[in-house]
Amino acid sequence: MQKLTITLTAAALALAATAMSASAQTQQLGAGVHAQVQDATPIVKDAACRGWGSHCRPGWVWACGPYGRCSCRPCY
Repeated sequence: MQKLTITLTAAALALAATAMSASAQTQQLGAGVHAQVQDATPIVKDAACRGWGSHCRPGWVWACGPYGRCSCRPCY
């Protein structure tokens, strides 16, 4: 009976330690849902690459290549 009690106590302590470390990984200390939502990646992307730019029409962005040549390229 004493071996069973020790075994169950050890298992409960191991489970509690695992649960505490998992909880620490999923939520930062003092950070609520609002802080986690602000860190999330936005799902919606801008349509037409922010409209008319200083050089390019909607759907295109100004980009420079490795050799210094700049031109409009389609946005992805």
